Amino acid sequence: MQQQISKFLRCIEEQRFYDAHEVFEEVWFPRRFEKNGEVELLKGFINAAVSFELYKRKRYHQSKKVWKNYLKYRQLLYKLQTPYTNEYHQLVRYLDSYNKSLKTH
Repeated sequence: MQQQISKFLRCIEEQRFYDAHEVFEEVWFPRRFEKNGEVELLKGFINAAVSFELYKRKRYHQSKKVWKNYLKYRQLLYKLQTPYTNEYHQLVRYLDSYNKSLKTH
């Protein structure tokens, strides 16, 4: 999972949002029906990547709507017990900061 987190972050940094989406989609999709906070958090990260891709395509209203889905799942981070807690926190900080920077342009 460490490798996927790093790859997702790298794709976001390089503004390859669709690719970032695909990185976590591979992990999330087979487990999507599990009642598992970490799986749901991954869905949130996928939503963040989709939101950025929509923004890039100037579909601002849709981007904002999908970002709200990310925010809904982001709160699960604070309830998880996972060996990747630090990495997820770093990812959340980066995603939130990137989203905030979009609003200033």
